[in-house]
Amino acid sequence: MIRRTVDIVVGAIALLVLSPLLLLTALAVAIDSPGNPFFRGCRAGKGGRTFRMWKFRTMANRAGSPITARNDPRITRLGRFLRKTKLDELPQFINLLAGDMTLVGPRPEAPDLVAHYTPEQRAVLAVKPGLTGPVQLLAGEESESIPEGVDPRQYYLEHLMERKLRRDLDYLSVRKPLSDARIVIQTAGLLLREWRRHSCLPRRDLSRR
Repeated sequence: MIRRTVDIVVGAIALLVLSPLLLLTALAVAIDSPGNPFFRGCRAGKGGRTFRMWKFRTMANRAGSPITARNDPRITRLGRFLRKTKLDELPQFINLLAGDMTLVGPRPEAPDLVAHYTPEQRAVLAVKPGLTGPVQLLAGEESESIPEGVDPRQYYLEHLMERKLRRDLDYLSVRKPLSDARIVIQTAGLLLREWRRHSCLPRRDLSRR
């Protein structure tokens, strides 16, 4: 009950405070690549129940592999900036307010990938997925770790998924309010550093045109 109350309060405040940024980002996405500025990907939530996770659209189209590879040509110029700064994930506060996700928890995954979980790994579905968490905090830009010229989905299943699930399972075994608060603070610091690091990228990109 306390966790849900925190989610509602944080979600409501975040959406209110960030509403100008959300509006400007949505407009920028629509201008950069015509179409719906939002992407609502299907994810497996608590108990395996599926829900639509809100994100800003970063691709011109979604045809092809559900896993994003390095230098994926589907990603727009603005989309690369949004991904690097994590601004594409801000609409997930809608999921937080709706009760699909919690503030800190396991990384949300697509149902077709969840189908490959072992019985032990399915323990991560006992709780709601999180906006942030140990995996989200340490994963960085995942597509950069997938070599070019390989099947992104197969590489993810064989080399990345088990490692990430182990980290989430370790987190759940010691999950406490204090550890969650620490992850939130670390996430805020990471986002600030990434924003400072990449805030000039669009301007540099424009200068090359």
